[in-house]
Amino acid sequence: MNDNTMPAIEAQGVVDREPVAYELAFHVLPTVAEGEVESVFSSLKEHITKAGGEVFDTEAPERFDLAYEIVKYLEGRNRRFSSAYFGWIRFRLDPRTLAAVTETVEGEKRLLRYLLIRLTKEEEQAPFRFHESIEKTKVTTITDEVILDEVVAEVEGDVVVEEEAKVAGGDEEVKSV
Repeated sequence: MNDNTMPAIEAQGVVDREPVAYELAFHVLPTVAEGEVESVFSSLKEHITKAGGEVFDTEAPERFDLAYEIVKYLEGRNRRFSSAYFGWIRFRLDPRTLAAVTETVEGEKRLLRYLLIRLTKEEEQAPFRFHESIEKTKVTTITDEVILDEVVAEVEGDVVVEEEAKVAGGDEEVKSV
């Protein structure tokens, strides 16, 4: 052995001793009763801690409409799902025990799908709160006329109206604000 190389076994030991940050994002089947979703979430966290992991951040699963249908083979046939419960768990774990966690997650029949990723230091410091972000985009139906008039008055103050005018002698349109 020369001074520039390290035996593979020693190099592996140095790298693998440090816990690595991961995120497990998952969809729980919408057929799971709402009261059971918390037990799926707790079960996943429990399996991570049993494997020696340390959970440091979570977002509990909440139901939402999927952007597209997901097809999953269940009970002898393909079933289509247009909604699911989405949540995630962030944890630190020795990479040598990650296979045990992955095996457990793959065996969980109540999951529609999952994604397990290794986090960068930047991603670890700034988690994305999915449910908070979609809360701002939800559409609200207003039925009370008084409230509706107030909302319309507020919105009209923020709206910029564009006027279109034809340029004399040409086919071009000019927009003015």
